[in-house]
Order: sequence, then structure tokens, then C-alpha cells
Amino acid sequence: QLQAYGGGLVQAGGSLRLSCAASGGTFTNIAAGWFRQAPGKEREFVAVFTRSSTTLYADSVKGRFTISRDSDRKTVYLQMNALRSEDTAVYYCAVSRVVLSGLRTPEYYNSWGQGTLVTVSS
Repeated sequence: QLQAYGGGLVQAGGSLRLSCAASGGTFTNIAAGWFRQAPGKEREFVAVFTRSSTTLYADSVKGRFTISRDSDRKTVYLQMNALRSEDTAVYYCAVSRVVLSGLRTPEYYNSWGQGTLVTVSS
């Protein structure tokens, strides 16, 4: 079970760190990703920490967001800097057993957290 938290209200240019905890398990041999969904829009890929410990990012967040995994592999973080109003969305963490191909697509993820709301005020 995944638990996402850390969302909140922040001014444009500010920072937030989201956390995704694996309850009863770890992020071992599994990819952990973040997606987001803004009102009236489809869920979109943000970042993923792959099974081989590499990272992928959406172009819209590259250079501003950083995904990482704790050393005990029980928590995955999304550090979000230089936030913009267009980053406002509900952010979801999810896990996938896919090695690489498909990790930008929500259909390849089999377990999802409940989502945490990030609101960026301009």
C-alpha cells in the first residue's frame, strides 16, 4: 500500500517535497513513479525512479524536480523547486514492475497511492 503526502499551498518560485511511503513493503526491484492530474486534464507523468535506480523526468519538470529513494527503500521523494502555477495538481505515486519501456504511461503502473494536492499560487 502506498501513502503519498507532503502537498500543500506554496507561492510560485517556492519548493515542496512530496513523500511516498511503502506500507508493509519496500521499493525493491520495482519502479516508483509520480504522476499528476490537474482539474479537467488527464493524468500525466512527472518522474520515475526505475528498477535499475535511474531516473526519468517529464520535460516540463526537468531541472526543477528531483526524484529520489531513501536508503532503506521504504520512501520515494519528489523534491519540487521553482514551482509554477501550472504545477498545481493532485500528485500520485505509483509502482510498476516494468523495467523501462512504458514507465511514462499510467497504464503500466499497478498500484497507486491516494494522491496529495499541490497548489501553487501566482
